[in-house]
Amino acid sequence: MEEMEEELKCPVCGSFYREPIILPCSHNLCQACARNILVQTPESESPQSHRAAGSGVSDYDYLDLDKMSLYSEADSGYGSYGGFASAPTTPCQKSPNGVRVFPPAMPPPATHLSPALAPVPRNSCITCPQCHRSLILDDRGLRGFPKNRVLEGVIDRYQQSKAAALKCQLCEKAPKEATVMCEQCDVFYCDPCRLRCHPPRGPLAKHRLVPPAQGRVSRRLSPRKVSTCTDHELENHSMYCVQCKMPVCYQCLEEGKHSSHEVKALGAMWKLHKSQLSQALNGLSDRAKEAKEFLVQLRNMVQQIQENSVEFEACLVAQCDALIDALNRRKAQLLARVNKEHEHKLKVVRDQISHCTVKLRQTTGLMEYCLEVIKENDPSGFLQISDALIRRVHLTEDQWGKGTLTPRMTTDFDLSLDNSPLLQSIHQLDFVQVKASSPVPATPILQLEECCTHNNSATLSWKQPPLSTVPADGYILELDDGNGGQFREVYVGKETMCTVDGLHFNSTYNARVKAFNKTGVSPYSKTLVLQTSEDTDSEEQTLPFPVPSERLPLRRMSPFSSTLNLQPSFPGRSYFDFRSSPHQLSLHSSLQSLNAPGCNFETQSAPYSQLVDIKKLLAVAWFAFDPGSAHSDIILSNDNLTVTCSSYDDRVVLGKTGFSKGIHYWELTVDRYDNHPDPAFGVARMDVMKDVMLGKDDKAWAITEGGITKGATIGVLLDLNRKNLTFFINDEQQGPIAFDNVEGLFFPAVSLNRNVQVTLHTGLPVPDFYSSRASIA
Repeated sequence: MEEMEEELKCPVCGSFYREPIILPCSHNLCQACARNILVQTPESESPQSHRAAGSGVSDYDYLDLDKMSLYSEADSGYGSYGGFASAPTTPCQKSPNGVRVFPPAMPPPATHLSPALAPVPRNSCITCPQCHRSLILDDRGLRGFPKNRVLEGVIDRYQQSKAAALKCQLCEKAPKEATVMCEQCDVFYCDPCRLRCHPPRGPLAKHRLVPPAQGRVSRRLSPRKVSTCTDHELENHSMYCVQCKMPVCYQCLEEGKHSSHEVKALGAMWKLHKSQLSQALNGLSDRAKEAKEFLVQLRNMVQQIQENSVEFEACLVAQCDALIDALNRRKAQLLARVNKEHEHKLKVVRDQISHCTVKLRQTTGLMEYCLEVIKENDPSGFLQISDALIRRVHLTEDQWGKGTLTPRMTTDFDLSLDNSPLLQSIHQLDFVQVKASSPVPATPILQLEECCTHNNSATLSWKQPPLSTVPADGYILELDDGNGGQFREVYVGKETMCTVDGLHFNSTYNARVKAFNKTGVSPYSKTLVLQTSEDTDSEEQTLPFPVPSERLPLRRMSPFSSTLNLQPSFPGRSYFDFRSSPHQLSLHSSLQSLNAPGCNFETQSAPYSQLVDIKKLLAVAWFAFDPGSAHSDIILSNDNLTVTCSSYDDRVVLGKTGFSKGIHYWELTVDRYDNHPDPAFGVARMDVMKDVMLGKDDKAWAITEGGITKGATIGVLLDLNRKNLTFFINDEQQGPIAFDNVEGLFFPAVSLNRNVQVTLHTGLPVPDFYSSRASIA
């Protein structure tokens, strides 16, 4: 029960609902809170005057009013619903629940009436603080909204279940705990108050006293006040209007707006809707059960992540310690080599010192001996030994001059440690992703029906397989050189259609495509073989599949030659070949294939001259709605040409083709139109908001209302040469030009809810009167 509490609190005041009312958007508000957030809109700030003024977008997008209350049937319907021209400058507030709430435009007038009965200023507007949808109140004011009696009952039961102990209702000061409850008086008594105020005698003796807990249950089961009709306050609801999906009274059926509607018994519909809600709750219960199991799985993952983290940290520390140990061992080995070199140098130097010391001692002795001989005065004795001494002195001198006085070892160490590779390896030391975070995308599929040739270009289109769950970040289109050479990349990007200009005449090209994402690259698609024609008059030969060149958002010049051109293989025939091998298969397309069922052409036996005009075929666009970019509530059928919605709120769907130049015309027929919905038709950019009415942001340009009924045909004319947008309803132009200065890439767009169903018609020529006017201009 505690998890339900947020459902029982008002988004404005943050407290439990008090006298809740139901807004048309199905959200609830306290009656007093609804009065507090009313905004009075002067005539000068009405949406009609805002559209007449042109632009001026308000910062408060939640003030955009519901067009059901704002636009009359006489209105032209043009506009992008940007808000009021003069937006109030008072900053918005936030409720305790964090919901943005717009303050009242002026203080409410002093009155002694209750909030429900106090008069509402003229042109008052109320904005739902949850979905920001707005509408202008009628003369009934807040009394026009039904009261949510069911929500009141749920809140009462919730508050009673939260009470810790039932207190006596008659104690004047500190209430004591109740001991009994009188079912007839509907009062809880403590023992002293029961003896004093409810003695067991007289008429009170027949009253039934029950324990407080049992009294609480009986109070829950007691019938509550029956809700009354909002249009006839004295009448109780007795029937259910199937068309308006609301309970009504007998007076509504006799004289009100429901007199011609289908109605059913209130009790039967009550049981039916209870059964439907129970069935829906069964599915939601299964999802809740799965969510609980998923939460258990996530909590187990938290524990597992912590355990894996500890284990991984220990493994990392062990690996780093092993690297440090290996480095220390290598350090010891290198230090040993240094010590060995050190000892070798010392030995060599010491040996040289010892040798020189001995030699010097001998030399010094010889010198002293010679000096003593020189001192002798006996010439004959001196001459007897002088020659020998002279030879010894010269010999000794020569011994000192043969490198004896040069050190045999240098003081520098010739070893040099190169640690840069190891430092680089340490810096590059990182984790290796053992498992890929996601698989590679699936192999793309070439779409033959959208591949075409036109004049000096070839167009290739592809898509992901329908059951593929791995998204692709982009695609790589490759083409060979026309002579069986190597493939080369001609396009890399996110688009799924590309036109290659400038191919050789009378050549055979092979094309293939692959997808990629952060994990890797998919396998190649099957190879598409393109046979170009001879170099003849391309204007007479060009024929694509029924997909116009205007729908091609990308064009890439061929990297092979400035004279390249792709043409059909012979006049009036386009030739595409998927060769039948393990990787290739075969397809031939001619003019006769355009007469297949669904193409609305002549019979297959008709000659080429009886088929459609090839030049006119190239001038029109064939496309359908795009289920990939549509809102999830959109429901498509009829080969994506018919669209409706499962929600009461407006949802947007775009066409599959974008236009950036040329003149384009398409039509939409209204198959179903119930309860005065607000469909919008026009163009939009790819990033338009999909969950609001078309035109509520600056990404769309649309027409709404303006005589749209069941069976109506809405024509949209987009002239990107003259940069304007024009609308038609039942072949009648709506005003001169709806929007001008229209530049960029635009997609056909529709917004609708479950009360509307429309069908798209494409491949239509531009209206004759506009073509003639454009040619004159």
